Amino acid sequence: MTLRLYDTATRSVRDFVPLTPGQVGIYQCGLTVQSPPHIGHLRSAVNYDILRRWLMHTSYEVTLVRNVTDVDDKILDKSNAQGRPFWAIAYENRLKLEAAYRALNVLPPTYEPLATAHIPEMHELITELIERNRAYPAAGGTGDVYFSVPSYPEYGSLSGQDPEDMRPPTDGGEPDKRDYRDFALWKGHKPDEPEAASWPSPWGRGRPGWHIECSAMARRYLGAEFDIHGGGLDLTFPHHENEQAQSRSAGLPFARYWVHNALLNLGDSKMSKSLGNVIDLGVVQEMGIRPVELRYYMGTPYYRSTIDYSDDALREAAVAYRRIEGFVQRAVEVVGTGRPKDVPPAFAAAMNDDLNTSAALAVVHETIREGNTALAAGDEPGIRGALTEVRAMLGVLGLDPLDPAWRGKDEKGDLKPVVDALVKLALDQRAQARGRKDWSAADAVRDQLKNAGIQVEDTPAGPRWTVGEQH
Repeated sequence: MTLRLYDTATRSVRDFVPLTPGQVGIYQCGLTVQSPPHIGHLRSAVNYDILRRWLMHTSYEVTLVRNVTDVDDKILDKSNAQGRPFWAIAYENRLKLEAAYRALNVLPPTYEPLATAHIPEMHELITELIERNRAYPAAGGTGDVYFSVPSYPEYGSLSGQDPEDMRPPTDGGEPDKRDYRDFALWKGHKPDEPEAASWPSPWGRGRPGWHIECSAMARRYLGAEFDIHGGGLDLTFPHHENEQAQSRSAGLPFARYWVHNALLNLGDSKMSKSLGNVIDLGVVQEMGIRPVELRYYMGTPYYRSTIDYSDDALREAAVAYRRIEGFVQRAVEVVGTGRPKDVPPAFAAAMNDDLNTSAALAVVHETIREGNTALAAGDEPGIRGALTEVRAMLGVLGLDPLDPAWRGKDEKGDLKPVVDALVKLALDQRAQARGRKDWSAADAVRDQLKNAGIQVEDTPAGPRWTVGEQH
């Protein structure tokens, strides 16, 4: 079966044919680290992680580049407001972003370049554009360099925007532009900006424009042409439109496929730092939702479907995942962990159909129903077959409950052995109380565990404990 992906550029689902057989190069637009990430940002990371895992499962060697924009207008505004170096703000938020990725079991990228570490590559690309008469230094001596949108006749082809419909700004815009649609490749240093946030260039001290960063870093790590580029749908215009325009104007074929995930909305608008309507990982965890349950909530809807966030929907997703987790745990008690095998054909067909995770998840739940029937009948071959298939499918989705990533590890280290030991001690005390028929003491231990978020279920194989509510 051939993977088919929706390509934003052609507005159609196309067979995926990589540039080099057996290898895939992906450039995922990362975040501007002006503040900690919210779950809207994390949805894009999870969606791209699933794409990457599926490609790896189908025997592709994947190179994934996910950049970090560590200097821009908003970071500099915060630097001035807080009296802190811009790089300190960027670094602090980058650490929080990396911790959130780890918490959600997002695989580390092959390369994670920083914009500020690739200034020479940007200078090289800007120089090529000027030499091709596709860009120009501002006449006013400001140090700004602009891309000439009229010089690229295909401008608007990626996003479907018509340049003729783009209206000039009402405040007069930037007078040094030849055309109001032109965009900055290099921004000359301004007196109110930190000196440390500027670099020497052929056009004067300054810093890069947002769009040139990604074009330069994509070429540095993936070459002139690569397979997949994308990120959130909100990046299509102007960011990706401008990336494509400047890259192709420099003679680079650039991305062969553009893949965009839909947004996660809160209320009537997208979750956005600028709008102030954000929910982050910490808030979700305070609700009693584990990171694996948040990943299930964000990763299992079809990636091109908008998620309208609600607390109730998130809790329902958590309950659904706990049912999956419960089957895996019960099956493991009977037949052991087993070794995940290949996924069922129906799951593969769903994933190859433009990563239709909703349809793929239906296969997971159907296999679990078959596994529960086998559990009830004591059919060990049936249990083992269902368990290995379920684990293989969940592995593609990054949701296998037996993945070490989900075993109680946090930023301070692996807490699972500590929790295991403490819960075992409490269960031993409960067993002793039951042995001497001190039912009130046994119930008190169970209630104390429940208040700590530990649920105990008595089974023929002995007590089983889980974190979170039982459903």
